Amino acid sequence: MSNQNRQLYIVISQTGTLLSRILKQITGAEYNHASISLSRDLERMYSFGRRHPYNPFWGGFVIESPRIGTFKRFSETKVLVLSVSVTEEQHAELKEMLDVMWKRRRKYSYNYIGLCLACFHVVWKQEGCYYCSEFVGELLTKSRVDGTEQLRSSIIQPMQFLRVPHTLLYCGKLRKYVSNTCSEGICEDATNHTVHRRLP
Repeated sequence: MSNQNRQLYIVISQTGTLLSRILKQITGAEYNHASISLSRDLERMYSFGRRHPYNPFWGGFVIESPRIGTFKRFSETKVLVLSVSVTEEQHAELKEMLDVMWKRRRKYSYNYIGLCLACFHVVWKQEGCYYCSEFVGELLTKSRVDGTEQLRSSIIQPMQFLRVPHTLLYCGKLRKYVSNTCSEGICEDATNHTVHRRLP
């Protein structure tokens, strides 16, 4: 698609929570949570996760930030920040979808059953229920972002977003994330060792 002069940001993370450690053991993937942001500073990341940082059993549609909530509590969270090119129209469409969802956020819930069954390659879907990568994948598909056909799966794991054309903007601890810098050496190391080694 031409005229791709805006960016969206997919954040793939490993918080170190009990659930994330269990998923790491099951999937073998280094990172097990996905969020999406329309701004490079990542102050507003949209996802499905904990509504309260101390309660893993109360999940839903949330806005995450490096400075508050779950990511603040788990300050050693590691991330890959992927910058994905989109058009002005796609960017506006994504913003509208996210704004509408946020206004209706109490109607959404976390897809715990779907997440558990996904570990066994079984699809389970209920309207208004998502787990993190399921939500990000559907959002990208609905807005027709280039490369979403590369996901090639009805069950999308966070690491599979690396198949969408992107620039690896940052990798490291989220609390050290600086929006306008990225160490070339660190990103090269992540690409060679962390990312492709774990790509399913």
